[in-house]
Amino acid sequence: MGASLSPLSVKGLTVAYQKKPVLRDIGFEIPEGKLIGIVGPNGAGKSTLIKAVLGLIPRASGQVSIYGRPYTEQRKLIGYVPQRESVDWDFPTSALDVVMMGRYGHLGWFKRPGAKERELAMDCLEKVGMADFAGRQISQLSGGQQQRIFLARALAQDARLYFMDEPFVGVDAATEKAIITLLNELKKQGKTVLVVHHDLATVKEYFDWILLLNVELMGIGPVGEWFTKEHLQRTYGGRLALLDRDDDAVIVSAR
Repeated sequence: MGASLSPLSVKGLTVAYQKKPVLRDIGFEIPEGKLIGIVGPNGAGKSTLIKAVLGLIPRASGQVSIYGRPYTEQRKLIGYVPQRESVDWDFPTSALDVVMMGRYGHLGWFKRPGAKERELAMDCLEKVGMADFAGRQISQLSGGQQQRIFLARALAQDARLYFMDEPFVGVDAATEKAIITLLNELKKQGKTVLVVHHDLATVKEYFDWILLLNVELMGIGPVGEWFTKEHLQRTYGGRLALLDRDDDAVIVSAR
């Protein structure tokens, strides 16, 4: 894989439910080693974009390539943290087992994880502050703890490109801090991370790039260029409330 290849290239991506477009003709490329926030109003298609890229929902049209090749050929390079409410937390398994599932792509489904995988999984749990909960059933964990377990599983995958669907929703301050620490660690390792994010007040602090979405792609690029009042109003329309502190800072709320 050449260094010049984009971690993710999307061309002409359209997704429709009952013939109504949810995403329309989306196209972009992203550079490697960036933290990228995907933002837009409710119903803009943010989670749909991730699921369509990963082949979890059908596309009406469009092409997706991961480092220049189809997603189906590059699965091992991808880590995915879904929305917490989409997971069956009553499934009878321990935190450690969930994290070791992140190694199956490297092992193959018919080879059981051994001591090496267990050690790596424990290291990932340590990084998210959950090593003491390795033997705990996931149903017995709090929402923030469950989210950290899924982050540890994504870490165990040792991917190059990560997708995280609203990882900050419903978590406590300690978990939010743990997530940010993890994101920055992944960035230092040269990984690329796309995060569906709803809290615009933290965009400048958390991300390098921003992808503005409202059914259509409204803009993508460095936060300093695209996280502006003009671009946000275009993306959110009347659903945006702005409070200017100075020319450099925009404190916003939107749904």
